[in-house]
Amino acid sequence: MDFSWTEDQIAFRQILRDFSKKELLPNYMKWDREEKFPFDIWGKLGTLGVTGLRVHEQYNGSSASCITTGIAAEEIGKGDFNAAYAVILNGLIGEILQEFASERIKEEWLKPMASGNCLLGIAITEPGAGSDAANLQTKAAKDGNSYILSGEKSGISFAKVAHGFVVFAKTSPDEGARGVSAFMVPRDSEGLEIQSYHDMGNVPIGRGSIFLNDVCIPGDYLIGEENKGFYQVMNGFDLSRVLIALQCLGAAEQTLEETIEHVKGRHAFGRPLAKFEGVQFPIAEHHTWLEMAKWLCYRTLWLRDKGLPHTKEASMCKWMGPYLAREAIHECLLLNGHYAYTKEMPIEQRLRDVIGLEIGDGTAQTQKIVIARELIGKEFKPY
Repeated sequence: MDFSWTEDQIAFRQILRDFSKKELLPNYMKWDREEKFPFDIWGKLGTLGVTGLRVHEQYNGSSASCITTGIAAEEIGKGDFNAAYAVILNGLIGEILQEFASERIKEEWLKPMASGNCLLGIAITEPGAGSDAANLQTKAAKDGNSYILSGEKSGISFAKVAHGFVVFAKTSPDEGARGVSAFMVPRDSEGLEIQSYHDMGNVPIGRGSIFLNDVCIPGDYLIGEENKGFYQVMNGFDLSRVLIALQCLGAAEQTLEETIEHVKGRHAFGRPLAKFEGVQFPIAEHHTWLEMAKWLCYRTLWLRDKGLPHTKEASMCKWMGPYLAREAIHECLLLNGHYAYTKEMPIEQRLRDVIGLEIGDGTAQTQKIVIARELIGKEFKPY
């Protein structure tokens, strides 16, 4: 077993670590308070190759391995949790478009996305269908050489800022998961409306609802084959769920590092807080749990790079990574005292941001259903 990085991965990690500390960390709180999406940073991430990691060179990407993509999620997550969406969303959408989209979509949307010049969102969730993605109500009806889309999508990351969306809709309404198709829908499409949310965390990401009021799109904006969209995205989730875990773990690692420095310098009863076992032990415990979760994530990405089964492992990462990150950040907030409860420090923001991804891409309960299905057998699944 080899747990070492390649020389290229070590160099890439250092570049991202330096960038995170110099460009991202100093502005992390600023973008949250201003409720603004950092478009300029997105372009810089594109220059570093972060926005096109899972995209081929011919479409302005770098064809990076899943492990290298995971390194990016972790390191960017340390500097700015929300900027790590450049890795997570672009990784998921990049794989879908590269594998299944028409050349027109790849030229018009995939290339600029991989360069960092275009923001794309993925629209699956609906008011009545979240984890049960096969129960979508949004419909797409064939109309000559076009499709007419109607329905509502909710909880969509980048709803406020994206230039376009990969929208999942029913083309065969009575077929369940076998009747779902995927479409490229430009933001400026006639009949498309956006409603922004005022979220607790992930504020710069601009989540919201998308209303499709008989939106007409060209036939070659269908992604892949009709009625195959559900299966296209399910495979992609096995990547994005691991990247989300690393994004959360990166934020927790940064918070733990900051907290260690704090307890070394803060004194109580005549000695540094770091000398008290009541301070040392929770730091040691959370560091251990974060390390365990991190290496499960990288093993899962190794399995994906090797083309080996990893659905169970991806779900293990997804429910455990955000949970352990949230627990660690919460403990760090307490160890930093009342100042950490203010908006003068980034800890409360990281706590808010991480909690959001205990929901996104499938809740812990959904992940445990997947794990149990893989362990016990599909004939025992509860749906």
